Amino acid sequence: MEDSLKSLSKLFTEKLYRIPDYQRGYAWTEKQLMDFWGDLDQLEKDKKHYLGVLTLEQVPEKTYLKWEDDNWIIKDKSYEPYYVVDGQQRLTTAIILIQVIIESLKEEEKINYDSSNKIRNRYIFESKDEGISRSYIFGYEKDNPSYEFLKTRIFLEQSNSSETLQETIYTHNLKSAKNFFAENIKSLTLGDKEIIYRKLTQSLLFNIYTISSDIDVFVAFETMNNRGQPLSYLELLKNRLIYLSTKFEVEDYEKNKLRNSINETWKTMYHYLGKNKNKALDDDIFLSNHFPIYFGKSSQSDDKYLLLGFDLLSASNTIYLGKKRGFYSTYLLEKKFTVKSLIEGKNNKSKNNKSTQETLTLTEIYDYVQNLKESVELWYKIINPNDSDFNTEEKLWLEKLIKLSRNDDFFPEAPLLMVFFQKEKDLRQRVKLLKILEKIGFLQLLSYSRHEYAFLFVYEESPLNMMKLATELSKGEKKPKNIIESLEVFRDRLINKKYFVSRIKGDFQKSGFYNWHGIKYFLYEYELSLKEQSKTKRYKLNWDDLNSEDDSDFKTIEHIYPQNPRRDCWTSKFNHYTSQERKILRQSLGNLLPLSKPKNSSLGNRCFKEKVSNGKNIGYKYGSYSEIEVSEKDDWTAEEILERGLKLLNFMEERWGIKLGTRKDKIDFLNLGFVEEKEKGET
Repeated sequence: MEDSLKSLSKLFTEKLYRIPDYQRGYAWTEKQLMDFWGDLDQLEKDKKHYLGVLTLEQVPEKTYLKWEDDNWIIKDKSYEPYYVVDGQQRLTTAIILIQVIIESLKEEEKINYDSSNKIRNRYIFESKDEGISRSYIFGYEKDNPSYEFLKTRIFLEQSNSSETLQETIYTHNLKSAKNFFAENIKSLTLGDKEIIYRKLTQSLLFNIYTISSDIDVFVAFETMNNRGQPLSYLELLKNRLIYLSTKFEVEDYEKNKLRNSINETWKTMYHYLGKNKNKALDDDIFLSNHFPIYFGKSSQSDDKYLLLGFDLLSASNTIYLGKKRGFYSTYLLEKKFTVKSLIEGKNNKSKNNKSTQETLTLTEIYDYVQNLKESVELWYKIINPNDSDFNTEEKLWLEKLIKLSRNDDFFPEAPLLMVFFQKEKDLRQRVKLLKILEKIGFLQLLSYSRHEYAFLFVYEESPLNMMKLATELSKGEKKPKNIIESLEVFRDRLINKKYFVSRIKGDFQKSGFYNWHGIKYFLYEYELSLKEQSKTKRYKLNWDDLNSEDDSDFKTIEHIYPQNPRRDCWTSKFNHYTSQERKILRQSLGNLLPLSKPKNSSLGNRCFKEKVSNGKNIGYKYGSYSEIEVSEKDDWTAEEILERGLKLLNFMEERWGIKLGTRKDKIDFLNLGFVEEKEKGET
């Protein structure tokens, strides 16, 4: 390797730079951009700033001869083409800033005696004979989805492609970087821009390493990207598979087909994982959930990595994968897809001349890659049902599962649904599965702690393991109808166990209903039932508003009988109850009301009649269906809290099929037996 310190202006002297297909896209977010801008802005005059290592690989002649747009500049102007193996994030950031500076200049303005056209020709592109042909000085290889985006949305050049521009989380990051710099320089004078440009092109120094031909660039890529912002396992896997595609002893067209398939699959995956800009999906959560479904738990395999994977993939630990990932990456990157696995089966022979382990084949990689491509689109649609071609009922029940999970980018049932929807095309069966999963999901919400849920659903009732069911379905060990049947049997067995309701009742009697993590979902579902009864199409309660936790001073669920009931209108009605009884009443189910608009918590201390209508169109009578129902009461007493609580429990029984018993049992469930005793005594 040869090394030296070079500024950007020296780097961009008769050289072309391309980000190869095994590289990830642009991953910097606002944090890294702010650091970059801060370093640049605070750099003192005549000082240098070390920006880090830039690792390059010379592009082989047989490769660049295929670059039709660039042959002229390489051949006739002696430009040297390089792949950026490490350092693309910093280099891309610098080029985006240069483009922003160019766009900010007026036609007659110059920076450091250079016109915008001269700067553009040096850092962005050159034109052959000043015609329409372009050779981009820096960019992606053409099969990368970021290629067209960088050219058209960042460099503002016209597209020659007839394909729809694909946007991913990486293209989103490119646009965000451009907007960030545009915002930061819009108020700068021409002199200020000259200073920034001079620092950027002359004072930031890269340590340049050029990889020689005897060093494996794919291995170097993995090693170097262990520094700085780490690659996701999905990104490392792409590099590894492309690397392996070069090692097969097959015809070149076979290698090329596999490599193109890998590139197309990763293009598709990053498109869907980053498609929803407000809710980008985690690379590794997708990969970790796809892994056991695809590879399964073969009866012929006792592989420790797969077994460990299945031990971890229990219903209680599925979400945990987002934080504790590693077993599947160990299998994929250290066991399955390695150079050793290409030759191990050939060299590792038993006495009877049979291989003790099958050799990894090109077909295996191809099939795996194709399955990833097929699965990721469905994964996206399941987690973003409103941006899908699913039926209305499917969207409705998927949304309920997402609300139940309280997690925007993943819910435990998603892996099972991904396989089920691939296998089952009958709408009725799909909806039937979604409904039973929602019912089981609500049973989870009835438990106060995740640990308690794990005890009920995993250790005592092992049939409920979403990943296990998904894998059995994927491998054909169970049919779709068998999955539904087993879930229905499990649910019926659970709710019929005597301890089930008693344990839930114990939780609520200990902690009340207000802090129940399922209260918002339950009250929202009750609101929807009132909407159905009203026979109107208008929604008066928005889930995102109800579920918002952005501001602790504004509440989306109100205690009708307030938490600080100092006014006489409240004390006169409730002072004959003990302090403990009043606390139970305030936290009781019947006293909790979802608000159509978040309200300052201090407003909740008003008297009941003021809450119903205060002359400003913000009282209960103008709110959600639940608020309107409460507004029809003449007053709000302990008896009203009890009766509304019973009504809500009746709804719970009917909606989710939970057997809570007689009226007396339900009063006991609410822990409000003292209300009837007190009121009878008063009368």
